Amino acid sequence: MVAMVGLMIWQSRNARKQESDLRDFRESLEPGTEVITIGGIIGKVVSVDTQYEEIVIDSEGSLLRFAFRAVNKAYTRPAYVSDDEVDEDGNPLTDDNDSPQESIDEDNVADQVAIEASSEDAEEGTVEEEAKSPSEQF
Repeated sequence: MVAMVGLMIWQSRNARKQESDLRDFRESLEPGTEVITIGGIIGKVVSVDTQYEEIVIDSEGSLLRFAFRAVNKAYTRPAYVSDDEVDEDGNPLTDDNDSPQESIDEDNVADQVAIEASSEDAEEGTVEEEAKSPSEQF
């Protein structure tokens, strides 16, 4: 019973703290701040009307008016790293490894040349067969 009362007090305190933090955030909003609404709309604050608790957001040229309660948090664009900028393990490439291509040793080059030669021979054979087949059809 005591544990349950303690848990209820702890949850109540956390809820009040979150509410206070959100209220402080909304009161500190000023034009130019990038925000995201609870509906997922991202834009910059154009104006804040504290009397009516409204905020105007510019989202790519569209002005939208929201209630303060609709503004969820300040928006920070997540970092993006291209696959060309990391190795197989997801670690950033160093300056000496600027090229995403691995160095090719001589054995790989010889194998690649042999594969290309065999594929060219196969392509030439199919071209000759295709040239014969239309004349045979008539």
